[in-house]
Amino acid sequence: MSSAIKILLADDDKEDQLILSDAFEQIGITNVVHFVDNGENALRHLEQCYVENALPQLIILDLNMPRMNGTQTLRLAKKDERFKHIPIIIYSTSLNNIEKDECIRLGAHSYIIKPLTFSEYVKSAQYFYNLCSTN
Repeated sequence: MSSAIKILLADDDKEDQLILSDAFEQIGITNVVHFVDNGENALRHLEQCYVENALPQLIILDLNMPRMNGTQTLRLAKKDERFKHIPIIIYSTSLNNIEKDECIRLGAHSYIIKPLTFSEYVKSAQYFYNLCSTN
């Protein structure tokens, strides 16, 4: 499969990063996800991608991160003309309807609860990849 599709995933949980990385490998997709551990680093990475004319096709944000959480990062990315066209998925361990509604209002493509099993992670990885393929 193509390695041209790039996904930026911001999540401070190294275990979640590793499991999702394994899930992408399971479906034959490697070297397409760039991991960062907080919202500040996500925005910094987007800046660098913009300079290199290589913006990701999808951004996935964990909701609860240190320094800058997913909602704050979403808000700033959607206000920036350079990044507002990129779909952003909020990827959280819990469903907080108030937070979910706020994220959707701010422009999130969707709000997804993190999987509990590896097979669900594989399905999520395929969904993320498919979303990139249709953009």
